Amino acid sequence: MLQDRHDDTIPGEPYSVTAEFYDILQAETDRRVAERRFGSAARAAQVGIVDVGAGTGIVTEVLLDRSAAPIHAVEPAAPMRVALLTRLAGMRADQRARVTVHPEAFQDAGLAGLADLVVCSNIAGVLEPSERRAMWSAAAAALTPGGVVLLEPPPQELPDKPTVEELPPVRLGPDTYSAQVCTAPDRGLLSVTYTYRVEHDGEIVREEAEEFTMWPASSDTVCDELRQAGLVVSGTSDGVIRATAAQDPQPRAGSALRG
Repeated sequence: MLQDRHDDTIPGEPYSVTAEFYDILQAETDRRVAERRFGSAARAAQVGIVDVGAGTGIVTEVLLDRSAAPIHAVEPAAPMRVALLTRLAGMRADQRARVTVHPEAFQDAGLAGLADLVVCSNIAGVLEPSERRAMWSAAAAALTPGGVVLLEPPPQELPDKPTVEELPPVRLGPDTYSAQVCTAPDRGLLSVTYTYRVEHDGEIVREEAEEFTMWPASSDTVCDELRQAGLVVSGTSDGVIRATAAQDPQPRAGSALRG
């Protein structure tokens, strides 16, 4: 397995390599996907929105553009949070005023009853099952009655053999940035290694790698976890599972007259 060759990162700090390369290689694709998957729900949100695993802020920016509601961006990984705050710093003051950045895990952020939309994009797969279940419980607590959770589920199964994908290269001045993504089964889990390259005049002048572990889970498993957290699963569309918080129980007719 490829090893991380970045010498200046904090040992064990997740995304310490990836944060540098993420936006240049993936921002445009991620933005289009976020607009398609979350745009209409963001327009309907009025109370507040939670962006779980906000990363560099691509989805956060889409939510800000599509909604006038307050946004809670949850990002515990310091390298990604630096990029998130840098993105927010370049926005208009009225947009920044609607964003609160939470540097802890979602279940530790203490968010309760302040959102009618929770978005979990590209986060469920990198959480251990217990952490994933804690995320659903935190989502249920954060939502107002009838509020919606939109989540991108984890990989459903392990591949039979390693696969390799090349991200589309991007030119930056005289340099070309690219990445190879190697996905492989690893003792019942999924190992995903990103190898980032910078080429100048056709020659590789930098190469950095970072490995991530993912926990596959079937859609049935995820839906069962959502129900156990008190959410009502309403279906899957465009690769996103939709669930809602239960409505407040309505008083039965005549109940106010009973002594």
